[in-house]
Amino acid sequence: MPSQFHPDSLPNLTGRVYIVTGATSGIGFHTAARLAQHSAHVYICARTSEKGTLAIQKMATLYPSHPLNISILPMDHTNLSTITNAAKTFLSRETQLHGLVNNAGVMATPFKMTCDGWEEQWQVNYLAHWVFTSLLVPVMLETSKREKGEEGSVRIVNLSSSGHYGAPTDGIHFADTSLEAESGMTRYGQSKLANILHAKTLHKMYGPDSLTSSSNHGKIWVSTVHPGFVKSDIGINAQIPFYMRAAVHLARWAGMEIDADMGAWTSLHCVAGRGMKREECGKYWQRVADPEGWQSGLAGDEGMRERLEEWTVGEMGRWIG
Repeated sequence: MPSQFHPDSLPNLTGRVYIVTGATSGIGFHTAARLAQHSAHVYICARTSEKGTLAIQKMATLYPSHPLNISILPMDHTNLSTITNAAKTFLSRETQLHGLVNNAGVMATPFKMTCDGWEEQWQVNYLAHWVFTSLLVPVMLETSKREKGEEGSVRIVNLSSSGHYGAPTDGIHFADTSLEAESGMTRYGQSKLANILHAKTLHKMYGPDSLTSSSNHGKIWVSTVHPGFVKSDIGINAQIPFYMRAAVHLARWAGMEIDADMGAWTSLHCVAGRGMKREECGKYWQRVADPEGWQSGLAGDEGMRERLEEWTVGEMGRWIG
């Protein structure tokens, strides 16, 4: 049963390469550390090299008996030029990539525009990951081809959240994605809805049943993950209504909160676990490793998925050209 997954069951990942964004704290930190514990070469994305170095030192203290093979990719999701630079740096060093975990995110932050002219949550949670993933997909397809058809050898995981239910009731506001007049949670919900729709597009384009999925083109298994109610730093600056804060405290009192390590388990199962099945590709997962997660009706809107991809290609195309 997938819900019985534990990271100790991960296979030996020697020779495999992974990237985890937002890997200096919380779920991303433990996702990267567990992959490295199982002998993968892991690239952690960090805002600065200094933060990355500190994270690696902390990971080494967690698993002192395992020599960890970890490299740093400096990137700041509020600055898209650093995203493209990080991808170029990786591609100059590596010719294979087995797993990408799009984990970095901010939650319900005060309204702010980035230097690129986008609302912060929309860019950090969605646009930056879309650009980064687009630049890395070609090497992932090539990796899959070299794996001689091994099922599930190359995977992408997009972190989303049950917070996607908080998106505008009519879905993504393409005319003005900044949603300045809306709450921080509504902006967060829109970005998390986009993460799900992005994963569905990747699955449709590169999944095992896609038109391009063959031994000549390669295959990528794609998943969306809602990690659960996790103790992490993502909500430190969140502007959350009183009733939601009360619900959080109640859930914490009831023992529903899990630590960040366990919060990483579903991501680990989806990016490298043995137990994931071909027919589970493209699913929305929730803790722990349950592929029957509850997603909103908007998350299954095929028209909105297509429109989002078309819109994003138009707006972000210059960053991947």
